[in-house]
Amino acid sequence: MRCPVPRRSLPFFFAFAAAFAPAALSAQTAAPADGPDPKEIPVPPIATALGRLPGVGELPVRPDLPDVLLMNDGTKVTSPAQWLKRRAEIKRTLEYYAVGSMPPPPGNVTGRELNSESVADGSVRYRLVHLTFGPGEKLALDIGIFTPATGGPFPAIIAQSGSPPGATILPRLPQGPNQGRGQNVLLLVGPAPVTGAAAASGATAAPVVPGQENAAPPATGTAQGGRAGFGGPVTAESVAARHTELFRRGYALVMFNNNDCAEDTTLRNADGSWAFRTTRFYPAYPGYDWGILAGWAWGASRIADYLATDPAIDQTKLVITGASRAGKSAMVAAAFDERLMGAPVVTGGGGVGAYRFAGPRGSETLDVMQKKYPNWFSPHLHEFWGQREKLPFDQHWFLALCAPRPFLALEGDTDTISLPAAVRASFDGAKPAYALFGADAPARLGVHYAHHGHAFTAEDWNALLDFADQQLRGKKSDRRFDRFPSEAELDSAAAAARAARPAPSSAK
Repeated sequence: MRCPVPRRSLPFFFAFAAAFAPAALSAQTAAPADGPDPKEIPVPPIATALGRLPGVGELPVRPDLPDVLLMNDGTKVTSPAQWLKRRAEIKRTLEYYAVGSMPPPPGNVTGRELNSESVADGSVRYRLVHLTFGPGEKLALDIGIFTPATGGPFPAIIAQSGSPPGATILPRLPQGPNQGRGQNVLLLVGPAPVTGAAAASGATAAPVVPGQENAAPPATGTAQGGRAGFGGPVTAESVAARHTELFRRGYALVMFNNNDCAEDTTLRNADGSWAFRTTRFYPAYPGYDWGILAGWAWGASRIADYLATDPAIDQTKLVITGASRAGKSAMVAAAFDERLMGAPVVTGGGGVGAYRFAGPRGSETLDVMQKKYPNWFSPHLHEFWGQREKLPFDQHWFLALCAPRPFLALEGDTDTISLPAAVRASFDGAKPAYALFGADAPARLGVHYAHHGHAFTAEDWNALLDFADQQLRGKKSDRRFDRFPSEAELDSAAAAARAARPAPSSAK
């Protein structure tokens, strides 16, 4: 059971926790395995227009996946017309418990072209566009748009793949004091400690961004783009060279840095509030409790707003993708924005796989995600730590919200954080929503397992394009997207991966 801290004692409590950070770190080994640690520093809540829904103590145990077609009043959905009402119920539930309350579309997205150039021997056009939107048009986002040089309008793939070439590199917050260590981030507030020679020189904690660890950006100014998650600083020429097949098939690529929408840090202020809520999109919307995944998804929707005005883009054929944490947000974006086809990659816990089935084979569970990255989600999800069978939803609800649009989950057969059985459960749980739209509609819900671990590879890109060709462009193909690996196949893939690893060098 959680031990709440009296509100009048919070200042002393936070100061105490910050002052004794090393002790708190070492104490984590004794944390309970079946629920939140009683020493956790509570997160100050944000009241939203969603009001209040039942807490974990008021909800029944539901070992099976909650039915996507069962209305809150017990009515069974049997038609697409009824589904519209059910979608509204599902969205409210997922916002409250899973991702946090998101602002409505601002309705004022505009773009200004900052740069245009021809690359790939003139076969591809690149444009850097600066978007502005939101209250007072004070929010901004740089996006890079690559299109084949001739033809169009083109279907577009929106990729959360780093700062586009030539974009302004924004300053970054530091990481949280124990971020990325598999430890409970709710036990500490304040910046990461600086030790050793760095501490002696008076240095402070340096900002580090996942995917940009080897290319620390300057505090201000412009650069040739941040790391795109594919191995180094990018130029328009290098991006075009990596995606020749995409352009050959007649697709556009739109890239952006999701950290320009919400900063991926578990850093917390002295009062326990989240530091990410002080930058990017969040100060403009103080009445919303949306987590980081929702911030990234909301940013993708603002890109879709702009693409609807771009004559080079087919606004009826937009795909959102990303890997790992960006894959989770791609799933959220597709669920809440009916213009998008989702194609998330290796999403792990909090992604495509159902929480109720995660855990075996070392896969990520709800408890693991709430320990490491609780601020990716709604603040209300934390209370289900150790009680996932009381969830009034599960991850299949995100997939169901995509019906009848195409959706493709791209997975790796040696990616241990994602359990195929949990992914299959989500697919089975979402298919009834697709079936409302015809016998062939469930085929729009696709999965592809590639031979790799936690990665986004060329094989995934080809599968994504093949699926989009089938579903968005009506191209005939014998390729199927409905096969899950067996337990024996998973064991064989894991054994092959272990055998392929280089032998450790002997100590001399």
